[in-house]
Amino acid sequence: MNIDQYRVFGIGFRWVVTSFLAVFLVGCASHYPPAPVKAASSEYNYLIGPGDTVNIVVWRNPELSMSVPVRPDGKISAPLVEDLPALGKDSSLLARDIEKALGKFIRDPVVTVVVTSFVGPYSEQIRVIGEAARPQTLPYKQKMTLLDVMIAVNGITDFADGNGATLMRTAEGSKQYRVRLKDLMKNGDVSADVEMKPGDVLIIPRSWF
Repeated sequence: MNIDQYRVFGIGFRWVVTSFLAVFLVGCASHYPPAPVKAASSEYNYLIGPGDTVNIVVWRNPELSMSVPVRPDGKISAPLVEDLPALGKDSSLLARDIEKALGKFIRDPVVTVVVTSFVGPYSEQIRVIGEAARPQTLPYKQKMTLLDVMIAVNGITDFADGNGATLMRTAEGSKQYRVRLKDLMKNGDVSADVEMKPGDVLIIPRSWF
């Protein structure tokens, strides 16, 4: 066998292996059940995460009222309140904790907390990886759907295997579901739209054909 024949053989062999892997990966995705259309919980409460901003209002004490960021370590600092954990709490629970901390200095404090910018805990963020136009992490929002996510990441690339995409649901022990991004984005099939859950990871593979 001469050098040219070796080259042809090598190219052909790589093409066969690549094709086999593509079929294998698509076949694996096809074995996952389709993602359920409804997933959002009516009992969901937004939990505070690093990067959020919280507006603290202390009734009759304007000097103690202000907006503060949640630090990367998940804590906040405010007048008379230092290094108070906020990560993973909803606004009501954080307000009660601030009241408890302020109770050492003022009588019967009444506190309201309003979250004014939203990032959320890392465990609840939506992650989009693979052949998205702009892979990124998104804050979860109640009733967020797959279409909302795809709009936020500017759709899929020309190389994406949209109908081979999967949704890994960390809230269900990393169970995986099949989703039809090509049908949704390219063909406008709204039946392919599904609700997201906190912590979902959308995996978009590359198409080899």
